[in-house]
Amino acid sequence: MYQHKQTGTVVLGCIGLAAAVMAGVLAVLPPGELAPRLILIGALIAFAAVALCFGSLTVQVSRDELNVAFGPGLVRKSYLIADITEVSAVRNKWWYGWGVRYTPHGWLYNVSGLDAVQISLRNGRKYRVGTDQPQLLAEAIDKAIKGEMTAREDI
Repeated sequence: MYQHKQTGTVVLGCIGLAAAVMAGVLAVLPPGELAPRLILIGALIAFAAVALCFGSLTVQVSRDELNVAFGPGLVRKSYLIADITEVSAVRNKWWYGWGVRYTPHGWLYNVSGLDAVQISLRNGRKYRVGTDQPQLLAEAIDKAIKGEMTAREDI
């Protein structure tokens, strides 16, 4: 089995910076300004939720499945190894960005960086999984496809 968790340091840094600016504005608001305070508090809560849900990406490869999950797993995707026909390490364009998005190469799940692994499925669809270990992830998926992965193989 392969498992790797990648932290989105740039995403978390940007969210943290924006949250710090909002907290600073909140701190200097006059005491009687209730509506702006509530708006800023709501925005801070929303930023915390986004950071929690999209601050990391965990990828797991077993003999039967490839699983991709952001944060605690509220946003996730699974692929049956039996449905994967091809796998390759690729590099994304910078404008493809981070998060879950549709690209010219199919759906992309990415939390940081430009490196990814592209999988092709039997139905013709393609997906990309962002990773800072593209070669290791591609090898793990390839081993699973070929039936060479053992029950507790950690790459």
